[in-house]
Amino acid sequence: MKYIVPIILLTLMAACEQAPKADKATIQDAQSVKEGEGRSYHVDTTVSVVQFIGTKPTGKHTGIFRLLESKLYVQDTLVTGGSIRINMSTLQDIDLAPTDSMLQHKLEAELKGPMFFDIEKYPVATFEITGVTNFKPSVGNEVLMKDANYTVQGNLTMKDSTKNISFPAYITREKGVIRAEANFNIDRTLWGMTYRADQSMQDKLINSQVNIQFKLVAKQ
Repeated sequence: MKYIVPIILLTLMAACEQAPKADKATIQDAQSVKEGEGRSYHVDTTVSVVQFIGTKPTGKHTGIFRLLESKLYVQDTLVTGGSIRINMSTLQDIDLAPTDSMLQHKLEAELKGPMFFDIEKYPVATFEITGVTNFKPSVGNEVLMKDANYTVQGNLTMKDSTKNISFPAYITREKGVIRAEANFNIDRTLWGMTYRADQSMQDKLINSQVNIQFKLVAKQ
């Protein structure tokens, strides 16, 4: 019997859904933002999207946000600045939609409510670029983002909190079109979203680590 309890605990721990394996964003205090230099590129809001994955012991949910008018600035071949504006009211769960519309709407209402994004009070989230540098892999600095060629740094504002985050990204520019992709994890509690983050919540726990993926397309 003395071995049964540890085995059960190990089984439960193994079964708990964790945030997807991805690069962990470096997070620090907000930094000053400078106006971007060079040509402006308008983000195509019809195809650009921000995806998030939240996890809990019993599973995970995937959702997306659409963007408001946003811009990137490019000088020569380097992104020098820009601001991405996220329309929080467009939050949509995409894993429940085909099978359980009632649960989908309930989840969306909870995420849009004051315990999470509180979209009535904070309808827009922003990411303002504070720096883009060439990514240089080194020992101890390996990343999971395939073909990452830049490190992007910027102020992410959600609700009434602003933090500067840094993460690897894959950015290309060809025939007047910029394409950017990234995949990283952040701690939601740093932006004041502490609902069900206490480890003692057990099966009611919602993982503090949230996976963020974005795909942007911008044109002149």
